Amino acid sequence: MDRRTRVLVVAIVVAFIAFLDGAVINIALPAIESELGGGLTLQQWAVDAYLLTLGSLILLAGSLSDSFGRLRILRIGLVGFGITSIACAIALDGAVLVVARAFQGAAGALLVPSSLALIIANFPRAEQARAIGRWTAWTTSAFLIGPILGGAFVDLVSWRLVFAINVLPIAMALVMLHPLGRDDPNPDRARVDWLGAALGVVGLGGTVFALIEQGRLGWADPLVFLPAAVGVVSLVAFVMWERRAPTPMLPLSLFRARNFAAGNLATWFIYAAFMLGLFALPIFLQEVGGFPATIAGLATLPPTAMLVILGSWFGTLGGKFGPRLFMTAGPIVVGVGYLMTVVVDVPVQYWWQVFPGMVVVGLGMAMTVAPLTSAILGAVDPSRAGIGSAVNNAVARIAGLVSVASIGAIVAGTLDVEGYRRVAVVTAALLLVGGVVSWIGIRNPTPSGQPSASAGAASSDERPRS
Repeated sequence: MDRRTRVLVVAIVVAFIAFLDGAVINIALPAIESELGGGLTLQQWAVDAYLLTLGSLILLAGSLSDSFGRLRILRIGLVGFGITSIACAIALDGAVLVVARAFQGAAGALLVPSSLALIIANFPRAEQARAIGRWTAWTTSAFLIGPILGGAFVDLVSWRLVFAINVLPIAMALVMLHPLGRDDPNPDRARVDWLGAALGVVGLGGTVFALIEQGRLGWADPLVFLPAAVGVVSLVAFVMWERRAPTPMLPLSLFRARNFAAGNLATWFIYAAFMLGLFALPIFLQEVGGFPATIAGLATLPPTAMLVILGSWFGTLGGKFGPRLFMTAGPIVVGVGYLMTVVVDVPVQYWWQVFPGMVVVGLGMAMTVAPLTSAILGAVDPSRAGIGSAVNNAVARIAGLVSVASIGAIVAGTLDVEGYRRVAVVTAALLLVGGVVSWIGIRNPTPSGQPSASAGAASSDERPRS
């Protein structure tokens, strides 16, 4: 196996680990709530505690990756993810699980941006779109395997194995990393923006806490409006600090590249919708439809299967024809798929109420994911691939964090039939906005790699520099 092939395999396995956790947790949520209590609030926190630390620290992780080396950060993240996965598996109450999930998210923040940065750093620009397409197709197999494994573990043994299973791919990744050696020292290593990281964590934490708890306590409760106020002030302070920090965690200069700015704005709406829909459907099928966890996992597989089968192909097409068309049409197709599921009713008739929509959702996701990733990372100088990947991953995770935290307000407290229909409509609306943003903002690169000037792209002087 040559070095480039090994790098791609390692990048796939590492991202697979983080994605596997996201794939299995939604299937296990009803069983976790049944054993530990806590209702919809615990289910939200089991997802959002992970997304909170993942989303708020992933920018810091990107900086660490560029400063201290991708391989070193990957190894630290893998070990940390393994330890925290075991902590989740042995949690005896909801509070311990939520805390363990938060630490697991912190470890997960070190994985995905470093894995993508490895690809960008080791593959020439002409081959990056295809490599990212292969990365997307194979890593999303976690979403294919995860629901089946998770459902089987929940039904046959325990939801705790959903977390313990992470140890196996972690061991595999550590073994495969060994032949790649160590990173060369970075002579231009910058200081780490610890203040920016702290402001980001406090800002997101306060805001998300308020969004989740307002459904139970109401906005007038001091336990809701005070964290909300602190969160908003911290987020404003974060942006102000990043504008003047000598070594910012979020280099705002990255957004001078048109495709990077527009792609991340589109990512916000698209991934908020992805997370919202995929959070609600497994819970609805189990708690309202009465599906066993294994069947609920199988019921959500069509989108993942189509993404695995077609993701690399659409990645190649995106590299050949440009990402704009795919980033526009893909989210709209996904939205149509979710609107097709609003016919759902009790008793749930899966094959005609849910399955057709899920097939359409899968087609749209396959059209979207690889071209979106390629468009954003292709706008970043390769020397800043780590932070560029981290920004995009942070946007995606934080968007999902906010959408899941908001589900209580969307469903009016109960994820029943009417609640799910509202979720489907909101999901489709977010996707429509994401498609429109892509059409207006994204520009296809020319053969030289620059966005098309004739289409109103940013000039070369606006591209970020190392």
